[in-house]
Amino acid sequence: MAKSPFPGMDPYLERHWRDVHAQLIVYAREALQTGLPRDLRARIEERVLVEGPAHERGVYPDVRIEERRRPSPRSPSPGSATRAAVAEPAAIRLPGDEIATETFIEIVEAGSRQRLVTVIEVLSLTNKLRGEGRDLYLRRQRELKAGGVNLVEIDLLRDGEHTILAPLNRIPPSLRTPYMICVYRAVQFDQAELYAFGLRDPLPGFRVPLRSTDEDAPLELGPLLDRAYDAGAFDDIDYRAALDPPLDPADEAWAGDLLTRAGLRP
Repeated sequence: MAKSPFPGMDPYLERHWRDVHAQLIVYAREALQTGLPRDLRARIEERVLVEGPAHERGVYPDVRIEERRRPSPRSPSPGSATRAAVAEPAAIRLPGDEIATETFIEIVEAGSRQRLVTVIEVLSLTNKLRGEGRDLYLRRQRELKAGGVNLVEIDLLRDGEHTILAPLNRIPPSLRTPYMICVYRAVQFDQAELYAFGLRDPLPGFRVPLRSTDEDAPLELGPLLDRAYDAGAFDDIDYRAALDPPLDPADEAWAGDLLTRAGLRP
């Protein structure tokens, strides 16, 4: 089984986040489903985002290598010897809208009612970078809170702006770590639960709120990321490469020593 050298979040997975995100959602739904009350279901839903060319930075890689077969040159027709020579143009790709699909988990009541109980989001860069995707996410965040729906936000990305429901200015400096999980319970509308952890920490297990009459559903994040790393065959990552964004100096020194001892850096 391929396993990350890091004890918790692997910062090198951030550049493969679209893939990792999709797997985490599937594995989290699978882990939750068996522990839910019999009349609740965990469903995977999706939203489609369109980011125009004015978006300040690309969210997903947009590199494509194509081989374009050119037509065979035609034999000159009679009398064409004096035709003017035509230069070969270069093909220029024009900017266009970037379409992204994001998945998330909804826990709903079974049957025809389908009442929404809890939403679980694994944040992506479209949520954290300025643009239509972030605006849509923040609006949805407000709507869920106003509608009495529990919200769980898992932020494993160092890049982008603070996005979880708990305001940054309400979080003590000692808890402003690179990674956070925010749990909002609809029955406690004026507070949120925060799980704060850094690069050197294992990923925490936490409790997913359901209805007020239900026990919480436990969710262990570490095994889910381990499965995603193995299924994605991420053991081919070049751990000598520089990270973007870079780690802070203390974490960089710690990570360098960790990777050297693991034989992944000289």
